[in-house]
Amino acid sequence: MATAVETVDAFIELICARDVESACDHLAPDVVDDIVPMAAVEGRDAARSLLDALIAGADEVEWVVHRQVGDATTVMNERTDRFHVDGRWIEIPVAGIFEVTDGQITLWRDYFDLASFTSQLTQPGDQPS
Repeated sequence: MATAVETVDAFIELICARDVESACDHLAPDVVDDIVPMAAVEGRDAARSLLDALIAGADEVEWVVHRQVGDATTVMNERTDRFHVDGRWIEIPVAGIFEVTDGQITLWRDYFDLASFTSQLTQPGDQPS
């Protein structure tokens, strides 16, 4: 069975590949997906819907992990989530925490500034390339 860190790494790799279905195979059926500036959702189907909506408009996705620590059940990372939309990159600094049980993510909680994200959506041209 994969370690907690291996499970989270595989999940992120599949998101970057835009393979939401396979990424969600790493989520427990009763996962709690808590995107802190928004409402938490419970269940794999609800998490899949959020992921689908998050990457739907992006032709490329990169989640760049800068730092990561983990033990047998918990993984914490600091990363930049990047979405290539309409010819430009939208970048969001994120702090994430994952709880993993029996090789499946049971809690996925991300902290980020929603205003930073939405301002990049409405102000094309100010984003890094």
